[in-house]
Amino acid sequence: MNSDLTNSPVWRALSNKAQNVSKLQNLFAHNESRAKNLTFALNDEFFIDFSKQQIDSATLDQLIHLAQQQDVEKWRDAMFAGDAINFTENRAVLHVALRGQSDDDYSVQGKPVMSDVLAIRERIIDFATRVREGHWRGATGQRIKTVINIGIGGSALGPELVVRSLRAFQDGPDVRFLANIDPADLSHTLAQLDPATTLFIIASKTFTTQETMTNAKAARRWLIAALGKEAVGQHFVAASTNQAEVEAFGIKSQNMFPYWDWVGGRFSVWASVGLSVILAVGPENFLAFLDGARDMDVHFRTASPAQNLPVLMALFGIWNRNFLNRSSLAILPYSEDLQRLPLFLQQLEMESNGKSINREGQEITYPTCPVVFGQPGTNGQHAFHQQLHQGPEVVPCDIIIALTAHPQDEERAPGQHRQLVANALAQAAALMSGRQHAQPERSFPGNRPSTMIVMEALTPRNLGRLVALYEHKVAVQGWIWEVNSFDQFGVELGKELANALLNNTATDFDSSTLALFSQLDHLSRAA
Repeated sequence: MNSDLTNSPVWRALSNKAQNVSKLQNLFAHNESRAKNLTFALNDEFFIDFSKQQIDSATLDQLIHLAQQQDVEKWRDAMFAGDAINFTENRAVLHVALRGQSDDDYSVQGKPVMSDVLAIRERIIDFATRVREGHWRGATGQRIKTVINIGIGGSALGPELVVRSLRAFQDGPDVRFLANIDPADLSHTLAQLDPATTLFIIASKTFTTQETMTNAKAARRWLIAALGKEAVGQHFVAASTNQAEVEAFGIKSQNMFPYWDWVGGRFSVWASVGLSVILAVGPENFLAFLDGARDMDVHFRTASPAQNLPVLMALFGIWNRNFLNRSSLAILPYSEDLQRLPLFLQQLEMESNGKSINREGQEITYPTCPVVFGQPGTNGQHAFHQQLHQGPEVVPCDIIIALTAHPQDEERAPGQHRQLVANALAQAAALMSGRQHAQPERSFPGNRPSTMIVMEALTPRNLGRLVALYEHKVAVQGWIWEVNSFDQFGVELGKELANALLNNTATDFDSSTLALFSQLDHLSRAA
């Protein structure tokens, strides 16, 4: 155990406070201004209500003290300065520069980067515009109607989240996503497409990611069978840094859109991995998405800890995870457009902070990242909300709402969005207050915490603010837990073992794995 952290006076004080926590109902009863005092705004369009978290002002002060003890502001400033805070890979972590503007002065280890960032941004916008306006056409001269983004992890979850979330703003080609190596996904997707009107984006920094390249090669075979090998260059482009592999695949270097080793995969939607977003919603909406993230960057960089939305989000999460022993976090967007948000945050949080080795290379035993799951409301109310309300384990919830619907949605279904928001508010109220009933099975214990994240509307700018909020929250929690939030070595072992099985180099597998794989080989030979 990291004795310096858990034996620090502030950690011990918080542990003591956790032994005698007031019920939420009592916290409200004793403070008429609680909701006002625990609601914090970025601006009139974006704010967070923490009042239904099981915490009092003295505990919040102690949590802020914990952030100060753990040098959160120092780490934040080092990140924005381009220092190599990804210490296991000796890399900077500067995805914030990807939403920067010309007057920002981002550098990596002293080298300015904004001119390169803006140049690549201009290139991807120019390419997307040519496709959207019909100037870039397929090999047969037909306009591109469908775009398939082939990637996995951050090269798929990020852009898919944004494209899905902004579907009300889409006016470009139909954009779809392929990630899983399961051939069923590829097969069913290609069966619906016309090769002459399809463009593929291969999103892989190294251009060697097994799942991505397996799908990419299958898509190339499909295209060549229909249009010939010479058509590859007109129907495939790449978001990558490996020019040699990209050109060997058949993609011209001018159709490769690079990014940098200081951009992690799960933070790459702001870079050339966002090409599919521009194709779907256009440059203006993509730039608004970047501007929203920059709004949150400026706030995170300048607001005091007591008013700082990402810092406060992180601290309430630390309180729930480390001191109240709550091991899960439910992400409940009351928006069908935000359907992919829980999956995106699952990767962002669990790949970043699902670690047990600290900065000194020592094993830690205090809890870090919770298990993140979720589903849009109101669907989730008829699925797992039963456990949220009456299960024996308390699960904190992030509930995300937009106060107003898109105009076209309100026109087609007047009043329906009001029902949606009412359900979200009712869920938070029911989780907190519960209900006593003569029949025990109809009783609800209540005293279950939630955070309400509120947008005026789900616009590109507010989506950028939302995603950046969670990015910075995750970084703050990693700095407090003393883990590296920016590597992901945990994904490697399974891949190495799968390759050993496929290449017949496995020597020390358990008998169960070897027996099962031999059955696969037997079935493959029989087929």
